[in-house]
Amino acid sequence: MDAELAVLASTAGTTLIGLLTTEAWQRVSDGITSLWRRAEPERAEAISAELEATRTDLLAAREAGDTDTDGELGVEWQGRIRRLLVAHPEEAAMLRSLLDELGPSLPDTPAVTQHATASGHARVYQAGRDQHIGRSAG
Repeated sequence: MDAELAVLASTAGTTLIGLLTTEAWQRVSDGITSLWRRAEPERAEAISAELEATRTDLLAAREAGDTDTDGELGVEWQGRIRRLLVAHPEEAAMLRSLLDELGPSLPDTPAVTQHATASGHARVYQAGRDQHIGRSAG
């Protein structure tokens, strides 16, 4: 899969999770379900039900103060969308169009720009949010 489709899937997963608990949630659900209906119609109803379950999980997690669930579900949907695009790359244009349409509905989030330079045997670790690095002994 080319890098452009991977980035598109990542953006879609993040956008989906960002909007599922907003007033735009039904449009997001309809758009993602429509994408599946075009590419894999036999799975469209299951995807719609999974979107509803994801929304319920997000609302419950946010009410409980769980900040990890957003990221976990975003990665889950990113993977689903990536796999759909691998199987049906012709659907990328529709997904881009949906993301363009949904863009103005996204809640304001601060932009993160990172730059790093490493030389020799140096390592660079960057994160836009939490980062946990563990090294095993041995």
